[in-house]
Amino acid sequence: MTKAAPEALTSRKLSVRIAGLTLHAPTMLAAGVVGITTHLLHRALDSGAGAVVTKSIGLQPRESYRNPTVVGVECGYLNAIGLGNPGVEAFSEQLKKLDRGLPIIMSLFGSGPDDFSRMIPILKNTPVKGFELNLSCPHVKGVGVEVGQDPEMVSKVVSLVKRGVKKPVFVKVSPNVDSVVEIAKAAESAGADGITAINTLRAMTIDIETKRPVLSNKFGGLSGSAIRPVAVRCVYEISTSVRIPVIGCGGVSKWSDAVEMLLAGASAVQVGTGLATQGYSVFSGINEGILRYLDEHGFESVEQIVGLSHSF
Repeated sequence: MTKAAPEALTSRKLSVRIAGLTLHAPTMLAAGVVGITTHLLHRALDSGAGAVVTKSIGLQPRESYRNPTVVGVECGYLNAIGLGNPGVEAFSEQLKKLDRGLPIIMSLFGSGPDDFSRMIPILKNTPVKGFELNLSCPHVKGVGVEVGQDPEMVSKVVSLVKRGVKKPVFVKVSPNVDSVVEIAKAAESAGADGITAINTLRAMTIDIETKRPVLSNKFGGLSGSAIRPVAVRCVYEISTSVRIPVIGCGGVSKWSDAVEMLLAGASAVQVGTGLATQGYSVFSGINEGILRYLDEHGFESVEQIVGLSHSF
């Protein structure tokens, strides 16, 4: 059983409602950081996260890339883990052991509609509250952004998943496309309940002494503070173009980053690299900062500041 949120963070001002889900705070654990074991999901919730997103899970078990898969760079982190996961059947069995009331969102990836259609029957009895479709991984061939860069394919996948599940479906979009707004609109038209923006940026780094790419996969996804301005821009553009809620993701590590995302149009924010650099206290720290900001500026709820920058 997860612990109650700290008393100072149970303020109604922090509560948000997204696609029918009520969260006690607007902070969420982003996919792919620690969400592969139920213990770690619990720990993020105990630390103040309003919801958690699992590591991306596919139809079949998949091995991670060989090391090195993560490397620190001056402006953040590069990772190419390779979507390693135990497969949907094994992971679904783990999830069934959890309290059905926990705000857990399951991240899914696939190579196309067929993969998702085969996963849906397995997912129906899991206690998760919703699904996030990872259509934006920048470093695994045949899945992720190779699916998510095609509006027609996005529409097919979202429509198929929505027909098979009654829970909210969010689509995680990539900045590595011609028009992130076009992809978000395709997802909305197909029935998506929300958009998560953004995934990492495709990038690489080279060791000048060995002359070799550092990551075993050569290319990876850049995360951290360097991508936050890109994420803010995408959140702003998407939230002014669709009617469904947007969840901001990318470079959020402190409360002011989160407020910036909310002002840009995000209804909630996800934290990934910030957890790696600060530990689980990052959630309570951001929540406390948002609450102070609301109090100091005379706002009664998070909702009142969502998209305020659009009026200028």
